Amino acid sequence: MFLAFVIFPVLLAAYYGFYKWKGYGPPTNFVGLDNYVTILQDQAFRDALWHNGLIVVLSLVFQGPIAIGLALLLNRRMRGRSVIRVLIFVPYVIAEVIVGTAWALLLQTNGAVNGVLKSIGLGWLSEDWLANPKLAIWTLMLILTWKYVGFAVILFLAGMQNIPEELSEAAAVDGASYWQTQRRIILPLLGPTIRIWAFLSIIGALQLFDLVYIIWGQYVSSTAGTSTMVTYMVNEGRNAGNYGYGNAVAVVLFIISMVIALLYQRFVLRRDTEGALTGGR
Repeated sequence: MFLAFVIFPVLLAAYYGFYKWKGYGPPTNFVGLDNYVTILQDQAFRDALWHNGLIVVLSLVFQGPIAIGLALLLNRRMRGRSVIRVLIFVPYVIAEVIVGTAWALLLQTNGAVNGVLKSIGLGWLSEDWLANPKLAIWTLMLILTWKYVGFAVILFLAGMQNIPEELSEAAAVDGASYWQTQRRIILPLLGPTIRIWAFLSIIGALQLFDLVYIIWGQYVSSTAGTSTMVTYMVNEGRNAGNYGYGNAVAVVLFIISMVIALLYQRFVLRRDTEGALTGGR
């Protein structure tokens, strides 16, 4: 299964990446490494790579602390805790096309957000949230945080359930305050879960496509400063009718993701995976 649905498609994409191919029939126009050279020299691809890197960093900086704070709050006994958990998790399970369409309507120039600002006397705050290059990337991060922070919260809550309550009780007996217990006991023991979430967030940010494509479309994303490597691949590959070039972009994206994943596993997840392998090695 792995060979058929992962390895073989990657090898096939690498093969097509050496051709200028229209997507049908056997490829015959061999161009060698020209597609890869063009990718690395194209400023649009470098911009998309920069946007992906920025999204990776901002996702970790924004979503991580918010999710940890909400998880710590919801891990305490309080009224309506189950309802709040559901409400926080709901955006994550809503389809991306619905989320993208809804936010696109809310944030357009004459949309509901600017309408509310004008109605309460704050019309001077009205902006072109989607097309302004200085604001678009932050608009995207707001949407991503709103949608995906619920997943992180549920993941952290699950990790907290595996922490024995006896540790917190012992700390309380020793005179530790609630926040000292969270800082000295809960958060360190939650480390493996946080590192796994960070890994998933990094890979997801590198492969971000749907929300950007739905909200900004194939042309506005590049001018607004929200293009990603995957939107670049679709625009320059499928939409341009150059499937060989699109496959080459896919290979570059695969290599970047694989290198980051291997480095993260080697230097960050190493102590979490040690001892998890069978065979005594």
